[in-house]
Amino acid sequence: MRGGTYPSHGNTTRRTVLVALIALVVLCAAAVMALYVTAARPPFSQSDPQFDGGDASRGKLVFAAGDCASCHATPGQSDRLKLGGGMALGSPFGTFRPPNISPDPVDGIGRWTAADLANALVGGVSPSGEHYYPSFPYTSFTGMTVGDIKDLYAYLRTLPAVSGRAPPHDPKILFMVRRSIGFWKLLFFRQGRPAADSGEISTRDRGAYLVETVLHCAECHSSRNAFGAIKSTTLFAGGIDPQGTGFVPNITQQRLRGWGEVDIATMLRTGETPNHGRVGSSMADVVTNTAMLPDSDRQAIARYVKALPAIATPHP
Repeated sequence: MRGGTYPSHGNTTRRTVLVALIALVVLCAAAVMALYVTAARPPFSQSDPQFDGGDASRGKLVFAAGDCASCHATPGQSDRLKLGGGMALGSPFGTFRPPNISPDPVDGIGRWTAADLANALVGGVSPSGEHYYPSFPYTSFTGMTVGDIKDLYAYLRTLPAVSGRAPPHDPKILFMVRRSIGFWKLLFFRQGRPAADSGEISTRDRGAYLVETVLHCAECHSSRNAFGAIKSTTLFAGGIDPQGTGFVPNITQQRLRGWGEVDIATMLRTGETPNHGRVGSSMADVVTNTAMLPDSDRQAIARYVKALPAIATPHP
């Protein structure tokens, strides 16, 4: 076939090299973009003047409402204010251990500023610029006010320093790289909007703020998707215990229809239920804390919970 033309070997090689270079550029661009979008960005700067001051007496109430001692108290001792951390929290994604948040300057948060605490609670970002795993419920705490955060900071500084660091987390292999949490946040985290904020009841209401944000009730009383994020369709309708040890009950009107606001407020103060029972498991720890709140806060919580629309309990 003398009249035919054929691509030369040199042209083929050049095209192969060009395709390889384009693929390399695309991969590099994708890597740079991934690094950018998954970066941990603290919401507050260290020079932010709004963190000046703080009232430790008010912070004590924030500490109680946030149930901080239940997770961060050192296991194996009875003092709830020794916040050495270390309790093992099992989950489908690995075992996570709350850190030491005592004022110890080496092993705790003694060198943190109020802005550092705010970045952890609101943004899920550590002082070293790493993402926190969402086993730390910043997905709810993100709605906390600056006033509450700086009061909490002031109170934490009055507590005893505890030496010793908590053992490291033991996540499943897919979550061993902290940077991967950046992708999770892109999908499931909206900074400043608590996980339970459905928009149906104004978050300006005191009860809504306490239930959705500080008490982070939805973190236990809701079911989760395959990635561990709370399902908006089952808010407060109950779900498998985060540690897989049982089923947390539905607290919408589907189950609490027979409870009045007084019943709910009484349970939050004494642990007693209208049918002459008592709450147990982790809810007993919650009541230890809500009992410290003023009556007005328990009443606000009860009013908000009583207003939750009925949602069917999801299947375990």
